[in-house]
Amino acid sequence: MPNQPQQTPKENLVSDNSKETEGGADEQTVIQEKELFNWKAPARPFKRRDKHFWTTVVVIAVLIGFLMFIIDGVMPVILIVTVVFFYYVLSTVEPETISFSITNKGAKVFDKRTEWNELTRFWFTKRYNDELLVFEKTTFPGRLEVVINSKDKDKIREILKKYVIEEEVPPSKIDKAANWFAKKLPGNQ
Repeated sequence: MPNQPQQTPKENLVSDNSKETEGGADEQTVIQEKELFNWKAPARPFKRRDKHFWTTVVVIAVLIGFLMFIIDGVMPVILIVTVVFFYYVLSTVEPETISFSITNKGAKVFDKRTEWNELTRFWFTKRYNDELLVFEKTTFPGRLEVVINSKDKDKIREILKKYVIEEEVPPSKIDKAANWFAKKLPGNQ
């Protein structure tokens, strides 16, 4: 046994894509990532809110905050103020424009790729005046929502159908409640 060469970890690799060459050595094939389509769009849907909307939100927050203060103390009030402030910031600061792309290995948002095996289905929807592409994911948070340009919708659909099923998920009870509440606020009709 002293005459046998020791195997390196590289020689122990097993690949599904390996081919045996004439000399008997294995040659591994590597599939390079290929960009199929790309576009630039805002990072999130955006709608600037008017004074009437914010007056309504503040009144509702004060009423709920007062009730929660009586029932449970100051912590729920702090949570309500934080959520309203967060929503205020998202509604006043316009999102930056970032790059999105679809490759042969997955969907990329700002150079972070989500592999095809993590995406189960996709559908298109509209929020505010923006067209959205929504992926259902197997990992947390469960959905990936991407703003698209309306003119690119058919091209994106054609490419994605090769990798993922197009099927809209019915809204959950939480989605239905959130949509009902949002429609009651001014400016959302």
